[in-house]
Amino acid sequence: MPSLVLLRHGQSQWNLENRFTGWWDVGLTDQGTAEALDAGRRMKEAGLDFDVAFTSVQSRAIKTLNLALESMGRLWLPVTKNWQLNERHYGGLTGLNKADTAAKYGEDQVKIWRRSFDVPPPPLEPGGEFDLASDRRYAGIAIPTAESLKDTIARVLPYWEQAIAPELKAGKRVIIAAHGNSLRALVKHLSGLSDDEIVHEEIPTGQPMVYDLADDLTAISRRYI
Repeated sequence: MPSLVLLRHGQSQWNLENRFTGWWDVGLTDQGTAEALDAGRRMKEAGLDFDVAFTSVQSRAIKTLNLALESMGRLWLPVTKNWQLNERHYGGLTGLNKADTAAKYGEDQVKIWRRSFDVPPPPLEPGGEFDLASDRRYAGIAIPTAESLKDTIARVLPYWEQAIAPELKAGKRVIIAAHGNSLRALVKHLSGLSDDEIVHEEIPTGQPMVYDLADDLTAISRRYI
């Protein structure tokens, strides 16, 4: 039976400050660091082990994975980083406080941007503070100006099929450390959730989600540890 764990990064500084983060790189808080270390401890106590690991190219996910693996004594495991596992791009909302944004645009509009399946937020203006055009990580990549959850799924699933699913089918034990929305893309796919169901799915920071998968990689069960 293929073994898969999904792990959302620990609390980030902008999680704490209630700001839209998306593709912008922010670090973990002390609580986020503790969450990552505790995730590794709980996975080790649960008897979990891994052969390969995947993460995004964003520091909060990379650090969470490294801290969890260190806690398990598995820092030596091979890790693949890919931008397709990045968080959803929040476009022009990047960096804004969520409460202030609701006061400016109205709670209903912000709820649509945050929780609808296929409505992206306003696009990020080029040349601004959060423009990533000069970031080496994204050289040669068409960086989105904003993404809906549907857009995020459209980039996550091809990477899943190309790089991650073959490892599971080969019998490898896999951990993926990523972000709320890139992980929701995988949860929707694995658990067969509808467009409406997935927008209500909440994935907490630093809580390992364990999937028991059938040979065709459909979900038998999932649970948090």
